[in-house]
Amino acid sequence: MAEHETATFETATFDTAIFDVDGTLVDTNYHHALAWFRAFRRHDLTIPAWRLHRAIGMGGDHVVPAVAGDDVEERLGEQLRADWADEFDALLGEIQPFDGVRELLDDVRRRGFTLVLASSGKAEHVDHYLSLFGGADLAEAWTTSADVEQTKPEPDLLQVALEKVAGRSAVLVGDSVWDFRAGARLGTPGYGLRTGGFSVDELREAGALEVFDSPAQLHERLDHTLLAKATG
Repeated sequence: MAEHETATFETATFDTAIFDVDGTLVDTNYHHALAWFRAFRRHDLTIPAWRLHRAIGMGGDHVVPAVAGDDVEERLGEQLRADWADEFDALLGEIQPFDGVRELLDDVRRRGFTLVLASSGKAEHVDHYLSLFGGADLAEAWTTSADVEQTKPEPDLLQVALEKVAGRSAVLVGDSVWDFRAGARLGTPGYGLRTGGFSVDELREAGALEVFDSPAQLHERLDHTLLAKATG
């Protein structure tokens, strides 16, 4: 972290750690992109996979207009989301957590933070993700798509995550530019992981204070971040 960025928050207090789930704790981003690609192909629409990847991290309510336009959203949006769910369900058994996730979360909690897992995924998907690394035992609370009307890059999901644990201020960990654009709207600082496929520069420009290769690397360097010790 650059010295001037450290100074910006050195007098701030943080009592909550909000971790994004998809692409940050579990390796899902490319499965999401493939499921969206196949969903569009059901309607003879070919969206390049790279464009779909660039939208992953947004909530599903934003993906269709972002990659295919408002007209396609108006005509096919709800059906495309249903088709995506069918395609993604078929891939669910392939999804794995990233190495070191449980150790990272356990250590953050031991350092005094209230731990919240923030996802805009379907409840059954989030339940499955959490089962992969024991997330329900580690986190005080978690979110799903049912908790908000608008998803990232809108900040609603992060606000709800904080409210669920009556937190005062939070540090965010995420993998996509959409995480940090949402965080910026709430004034929430955070750290990026490259696990979602976004570059270091992109994550920094979106607002990440620092970017790490993986959950394990963030864990190794935790003492040099705002997650070193809860101060709230």
